Amino acid sequence: MGSFYQRYQDLIAQGELKPDADQEGCVKRLDQLQDELESVPPRGSILWRTFRKKPTSPKGVYMWGGVGRGKSMLMDLFYDSLTIYRKKRAHFHEFMLDVHARLNVERKKEQGDPVIPVAKALASEARFLAFDEMVVNNSADAMIMSRLFTGLVEAGVTIITTSNRPPDDLYKDGLNREHFLPFIDLLNTRLDVISLNGPTDYRRERLGGVDLWHVPNGETATNAMREAFFRLTDYSPDDAAHVPSEELTVPGGRTLHVPKCLKGVAVFSFKRLCAEARGAQDYLTIARNFHSVIIVGIPKLSKENRNEAARFVTLIDALYEHKVKLLAAADEEPDALYQEGDGSFEFERTASRLIEMQSEDYLALGHGAVV
Repeated sequence: MGSFYQRYQDLIAQGELKPDADQEGCVKRLDQLQDELESVPPRGSILWRTFRKKPTSPKGVYMWGGVGRGKSMLMDLFYDSLTIYRKKRAHFHEFMLDVHARLNVERKKEQGDPVIPVAKALASEARFLAFDEMVVNNSADAMIMSRLFTGLVEAGVTIITTSNRPPDDLYKDGLNREHFLPFIDLLNTRLDVISLNGPTDYRRERLGGVDLWHVPNGETATNAMREAFFRLTDYSPDDAAHVPSEELTVPGGRTLHVPKCLKGVAVFSFKRLCAEARGAQDYLTIARNFHSVIIVGIPKLSKENRNEAARFVTLIDALYEHKVKLLAAADEEPDALYQEGDGSFEFERTASRLIEMQSEDYLALGHGAVV
């Protein structure tokens, strides 16, 4: 595959990337990690068997930073450049689903802590693990992660991961967070924490020239939303059927199903968000967890839809306050969505916000920015 560092420099030379001091520092650390991982003899080889003790596994890397700063791109490039056996890359949510499935099998055996054999099994399958979008949304994951990742590291697994948040902000304000603190300590001590917050938002650049509000609903709008999703996530259209879903925990213990989500981008139907009984906590949970939201099937609302209109207002307020990027397919332009019914006068403020959310000034704001 060639040197990771050289491949990165080639992308700059070709104009695919722009010089970025934060990226440069991270790339040099990853280049060093590539040398460290590739210098270890393959498991089972003559050199591997001559070691008197198992070689020390290289220290991993935790890359965090704002949306579109190249974290996933660097991870993909590094993974493709790394020439070792037993390497594995996964979206963090998919990895945790696999872990829970393995834990369920081990629990049925009733042979002690199920996390220990799961960690050993994962370590036997890969000595290098790469995770994209590490985020913790529920107490079930939080309760097991410290023991699981401690087991992986102690078994000699090297880990790199990306996240929009620094380790200390993971699962912030979560239920029983004190049980999660050992995992944060593990990340800070056993991985090199590197910030990627350079000046270029590549994901925003990909939206350049893309219409964010499509009228009317139909095949053309649906195709435009699909294309936008793939531009934002780098996910191949050929794998559209395999885009992961997620269950978010809403304060109070309820769960919210996200039909499609990847790399901080979520896809919902208007019906799921606003025709069902939902409240501000649901919408705030979405706004906190996703930097971009795609909503399809927004109808023209009338006085018979006053409840749906009221929920839509609350939803847009939450997305707007957290500076979430919104892409939508609707039957009308924002100012014609709800012109008659209870709250239609107040809806004018929502229409104004929907228009503002398509502006360059709004799109330039980072997720969660306070202005």
